[in-house]
Amino acid sequence: MRYSHLNTHEVCNQVPPLAGYDVAADPALLGGLRREGGGWAEPELHELGLLAGTAQTQDLARLANVNKPVLRTHDARGYRIDEVEFHPAWHQLISTAVGHGLHAAPWPDARPGAHVARAAKFIVWTQAEAGHGCPISMTYASIPALRHAPELTARYEPLLASAVYDPGLRVPDGKAGLLAGMAMTEKQGGSDVRANTTRAEPAGDGGYLLTGHKWFCSAPMCDLFLVLAQAPEGLTCFLLPRVLPDATRNAMHIQRLKDKLGNTSNASSEVEYARALAWPVGEPGRGIATILDMVSATRLDCVLGSAAGIRQACVLAGHHARYRSAFGALLIDQPAMTAVLADLSLESEAATTLALRLAGAADRASRGDAAEAALLRLALPAAKYWVCKRSPAITAEALECLGGNGYVEESVLPRLLRDSPLNSIWEGSGNVTALDVLRALARTPESADALLAEVDLGAGEPRVAAAAARLRAELKLAASAGLGAQRDARRLAGVIAVTLQAALLARFAPDAVGAAYCRSRLEDQQAAGPGTPFGSLPDGLDLAAIVDRSAATGG
Repeated sequence: MRYSHLNTHEVCNQVPPLAGYDVAADPALLGGLRREGGGWAEPELHELGLLAGTAQTQDLARLANVNKPVLRTHDARGYRIDEVEFHPAWHQLISTAVGHGLHAAPWPDARPGAHVARAAKFIVWTQAEAGHGCPISMTYASIPALRHAPELTARYEPLLASAVYDPGLRVPDGKAGLLAGMAMTEKQGGSDVRANTTRAEPAGDGGYLLTGHKWFCSAPMCDLFLVLAQAPEGLTCFLLPRVLPDATRNAMHIQRLKDKLGNTSNASSEVEYARALAWPVGEPGRGIATILDMVSATRLDCVLGSAAGIRQACVLAGHHARYRSAFGALLIDQPAMTAVLADLSLESEAATTLALRLAGAADRASRGDAAEAALLRLALPAAKYWVCKRSPAITAEALECLGGNGYVEESVLPRLLRDSPLNSIWEGSGNVTALDVLRALARTPESADALLAEVDLGAGEPRVAAAAARLRAELKLAASAGLGAQRDARRLAGVIAVTLQAALLARFAPDAVGAAYCRSRLEDQQAAGPGTPFGSLPDGLDLAAIVDRSAATGG
């Protein structure tokens, strides 16, 4: 008997590709953008969202990650060139980011909400591809640190803020646009940068010669780097160019590229300085204080990037469930799956709402608002700890919603899962950021008052009011204990973040979302504990309304 006439590959019950939609069509994102003063950027945000949702952009992301950066240390004649080669897709992704101002546009823009608009665009475009966001984020964060050196600021800030992406190693002053990176971490110290051993010797004419090794230097193809080194006055921040004013290469040698779990489109490297020329930024001996301005901005981007990854994972899971059938019904209509998707959607809405609130605080703080600066000082490290920690668990659950189809490399979710732990490590891993919460309470006591005032705005919800009372007592105890409360720092950071998220959702989210978050995170989980699996929501919630918030729309 012949069976050649049978078609064994007639495809049915497979989910269509998620493409041709508006990534910016996110109710939580758009609501936060408008509330925090960036609503004027909404047309451009949708333009970027439609571009991020195309099949062409998705393929650029795939190509940039499949074709990893390659290091060429020497040319054919044996001369050091220290070049990193990227696939053209990487350059296209960065060019779009720079063209839309994700790298630095808010700094010369006097409009209120400029940093909020940029934050929303960062959330949208990093859902296209996350790895290229690293040099974009560092360039954004370099400017407040660079402003500690007025002469260098006048020389380089206009080029850093340029909307032109101009790759290639040339004299910075002659380029149409610049990108900036940073190099702090060393082998022996890790997060403890005070243990750094890179030396800086005065070279005359205000310059210094740097000698040492940096264990992590991300995006080494950038034009300029902020570097910490031990000067005679103590640990100092320096600006180090890849190419010197006379067009010769500076003595910054790329030793190797890191072989990483994720973030593979982006080149992370080890570098060696062999008397590399650099100029001081800020007061000599106060390098940590100078570069903290940069760290604050990149920490905000870690929250934004994690919120973006969480949203993307939820959208992918919801899209799959809307088209896939099992046991006689669509997955999205089956109660167990509906509960999981609703739980993930709550996390996404909470992360995005908090991220945009912090972007608004950063925007107003940059314009001299002391109360918003105080709120940011405490809420940002707590949010960085919590939102970035939640991302891997949420992404793994979203991947499982797709079953085996989520586990294969044709899916985007394996890349999202590999990328998801990184924001928790960047700019201070969990313990570092949790301890920074304690430092904020000890050194900036007004930060607790600013946080509680923000939480109290949501206290019309009884569960938020009860959580605010608990938080007020905990903050008082932590402030009196100082760094003696280290063992409890992680829990406190989580309590701050969840309570603030609940207060924001109680005020701004639809009733179904706010009530579900407050019940499940402030009340039921209080008894059940933090290990409660996703999908274990209390009875009586409008799960369908919550899930609808994560639908891909706007194509």
